[in-house]
Amino acid sequence: MREFPFELALCAHLESTTGAVVGRQLGAALHGTRVVDVALVHPGQGFAERAAVTAGTIPPAAIEADVGVGEARPLEEAFPGTSRRWARETVEAAVDAGFFERERRGGREYVRQTVRYPEWIDRVVGVENKPDLYRPGDLELQLRKDVSLGLFDEVVLATASHVTGAHLNRIPGEVGVWRFDPETGERRVVREPVPLAPDGPGIEVLDTRPGRTDVRPVTAAEKARQRRRLAERAYGKGWRVPADGFPDCARCTAGGRFGAGALPDCRWKGRLVDPARECGSSCPGYEPADPPEADVRGERARNSPWEPDPRGRARRQAGLDRFLE
Repeated sequence: MREFPFELALCAHLESTTGAVVGRQLGAALHGTRVVDVALVHPGQGFAERAAVTAGTIPPAAIEADVGVGEARPLEEAFPGTSRRWARETVEAAVDAGFFERERRGGREYVRQTVRYPEWIDRVVGVENKPDLYRPGDLELQLRKDVSLGLFDEVVLATASHVTGAHLNRIPGEVGVWRFDPETGERRVVREPVPLAPDGPGIEVLDTRPGRTDVRPVTAAEKARQRRRLAERAYGKGWRVPADGFPDCARCTAGGRFGAGALPDCRWKGRLVDPARECGSSCPGYEPADPPEADVRGERARNSPWEPDPRGRARRQAGLDRFLE
């Protein structure tokens, strides 16, 4: 079983069964290079307020800037120690997201938040996909990194393989295990995950070599900032292949699995595919045609708590309409 179609099928299943915001291939390290396959961000009490701001990602630097909803602050005070160009690019992205407003006074640029950033994240679950446990690669090290850092509330390994006691003994005991069938959508819990401590400090494993492991202590505040960045990226990015990423092949449809549509489903291969790596003229089943129409935004809106047309966007559009009349 190829990992990419397994990952898409699992995301479709989780989106339809958990009520979480599902993201794929997200940075889960502070100083290293760890990328988690799938993240489930379970919404908390402030989710409605967050969803009302923008359908995209609110720039992390804007959230972390010394800017509030009260009086506007000069640009250079809001982003001290940074280049003016970088600060302006961040402000531009935050204004586009509806999170910042800006104005000029006496030749200086001022910014403020349009809304207070809400605490909208309840639980975050990290999922590492390894369809074939008999080809584990760096699986054990990756899971050790997740457990040691404690960025997630829980960490789970998802596989299509039969799970033996030997497999369980090779991975950290805190890691839960799911056996998932991407053809039927059946998910069976082999082992429940042990809750981690995302509110406390952690140890980030940076590198391992024979006889040596490089680590770095991480504070609770640093972890909270990275969790927020990961959650924002998950909210803005989602997990589906972009509409412009579907192949120009008659054999590919924007099919659906487990109630989630707009997925690259190949009739020739009989499964979900990775268009960037598996499709094109080099594929024996390739048949040139226009790409299938894929309503990625519509499918995500129908199947998840993500809001595609938030109130903040509607207010800006209404304001623009008044100028056009």
